[in-house]
Amino acid sequence: MSILIDQSTRVLVQGITGKEGLFHTNRMMEYGTEIVAGVTPGKGGDWVFDKVPVFNTCKAAVLASGANCSVIYVPALYAADAMLEAVTAGIKLVVCITEGVPLQDMMRVREYVDNCGARLIGPNCPGLLTPGECNVGIIPGDIAREGNVGVVSRSGTLTYEVLHTLSESGRGTSTCVGIGGDPISGTSFVDILRLFEEDPGTDQIVMIGEIGGQDEERAAEQIADRLSKPIVAFVAGRTAPAGKTMGHAGAIVEGGSGLADNKIRALREVGVRIANHPEEIPELLK
Repeated sequence: MSILIDQSTRVLVQGITGKEGLFHTNRMMEYGTEIVAGVTPGKGGDWVFDKVPVFNTCKAAVLASGANCSVIYVPALYAADAMLEAVTAGIKLVVCITEGVPLQDMMRVREYVDNCGARLIGPNCPGLLTPGECNVGIIPGDIAREGNVGVVSRSGTLTYEVLHTLSESGRGTSTCVGIGGDPISGTSFVDILRLFEEDPGTDQIVMIGEIGGQDEERAAEQIADRLSKPIVAFVAGRTAPAGKTMGHAGAIVEGGSGLADNKIRALREVGVRIANHPEEIPELLK
């Protein structure tokens, strides 16, 4: 089984006619993802790859296609409006790939999404992959195989490395979720860990953290109280200097907050096995 996406997911692509939208729509379709519509204001009535109709608004696209998931490839200036439009149209799962979304925009978006009972993955994330069933975002589908290891990550490139490492070791993934590394995101480690705990197709969990924020520490509290499945974690950024943003906007050590060692300590204290580098993860899962 899987979480969040599967063969029944009907995907709407916002920004489908742009360079990134076209490229990744084609990749998702080649994987077998059901792309049912696209949205680009002013391009309504066009078709993409002679298969996917383009609409001016999310509302029109949802009414015509029955889309239940949106993935967003629009510039940062317009990303907040795109997220709000998707949720207003009734879509319950929104995946925002766009990076550089202003913090104040995300404060407004997060409040609205929560009030509407929808789920946002991202922004500044690689998306989701359920191997053999559905790929929403930019995760290369050929680096993962089907299996029972749930993967949740703040880092895109480390996500790819871990999926490849698991596959090379003969282990497969139930679902991989890239939650993104911005200071304000739609979904946290705690949210995804809870879903993996409830998923009968997930027997083990891999968690990929990084410096900045308190998300890993909150996850440790969740693990101690409510999780029964074994977890292996890797936390990037042990040698990162204080006050310098490393990669993601949220990956920054400020004072004594956000240190990798603090995150590792909190996770280890609740029984999580810690990998010193991603290549150790398959062995620790044994």
